[in-house]
Amino acid sequence: MQPDNSGSTQRGSDTGGATPGPRELVRRTLAGEAAHRAVTGPLAVHYCAALAGVSLCDYTLNPRLLADSVVRYYERFRPDAVWLSADTWVTAEAMGAEVAFPGPQQPLAGTGKPAVETAADIDRIPPPDPSRQGRWPLMLEALGRIKEAIGDDAFLVACFDQYPFSLACALMGLQRVMTEILDDRSALEALMHKCGDYAVAYARALADAGADMLSGGDSPAGLLGPRLYHEVALPHERRLVAELKSRLAQPVSLHICGNATPILTGMASSGADVLELDHQVDAAAACRAVGPRLAVWGNLDPVGLLVRGTPQQVREATGDLLRRVRDCGHRRWVVSSGCTLAPDTPAENVEAMLGVARCFPWADVESKRKNAK
Repeated sequence: MQPDNSGSTQRGSDTGGATPGPRELVRRTLAGEAAHRAVTGPLAVHYCAALAGVSLCDYTLNPRLLADSVVRYYERFRPDAVWLSADTWVTAEAMGAEVAFPGPQQPLAGTGKPAVETAADIDRIPPPDPSRQGRWPLMLEALGRIKEAIGDDAFLVACFDQYPFSLACALMGLQRVMTEILDDRSALEALMHKCGDYAVAYARALADAGADMLSGGDSPAGLLGPRLYHEVALPHERRLVAELKSRLAQPVSLHICGNATPILTGMASSGADVLELDHQVDAAAACRAVGPRLAVWGNLDPVGLLVRGTPQQVREATGDLLRRVRDCGHRRWVVSSGCTLAPDTPAENVEAMLGVARCFPWADVESKRKNAK
């Protein structure tokens, strides 16, 4: 069977016609509703800049070029979902973190100078205002441009950047945070509460600007181990997710890089609707840990497979992933790279991943689910 490069949709098919469009298919998949095929949403961020021939500096600081890069990527590959993201320092910068470009083709990152060293530094962080702080206004403009260009054709995921623990690490420094955890958590707790307020404010602004899903990362929390993750990071993940879901209809996602297997059950209890899992997490183990009510976004190896593999290897790995998920009776899975696509990912490998997913039927998921009970 040849892949349907159009994504098997017609413009505006979300509201009429027999075949739902990509945006509606992703929505149905995340909600656990019937979908006739698997859906796709690779974590294409800096890959979009490379595809468009745009420097990471321009991609990061120019909302028009950022949006144009995402739109060009969408028009080239027609995934079911696209992403708005720039780097992992957008909100930390809005809170006062010092950032810089480490190199000509590297994204913005912290300079290593802590923005928070004392309790007074925490008190000096002003209330969040997405209309004026840091690069928040630029990101909101880029989101609006993407939405205007793509319309309702694709599902639009907006990254609200980081969850509170990760933001605290960016502002205070990872080593200092680890010391605070063991010695005195009062300052860290105060900072994480303020970080949560910032994450909520940015996420709400993204939702108002047209995002279909809100994604945030908490990868440093994966370094804590199960006990400290449950004690330190998870309560603030829960608070943030609960705050968002009390105000917004959009699903909320939690991304933790690396082998998150030891903390999967904790992640599943965060309240997030979607877990973004890296390739080190076994698909069947993920299905068992998260249960049928949560969606998973992932989780093909972005480097070992998607950069270094052949298109045939990508096709085989994608098909194997989907079969393992289907054999678990799991419906809510979006095919993606486990982490962001590397800028040098071959286009033919992206096409191979998307092509297999477009041809993969979910018709017998219900029978697999019943047999698994």
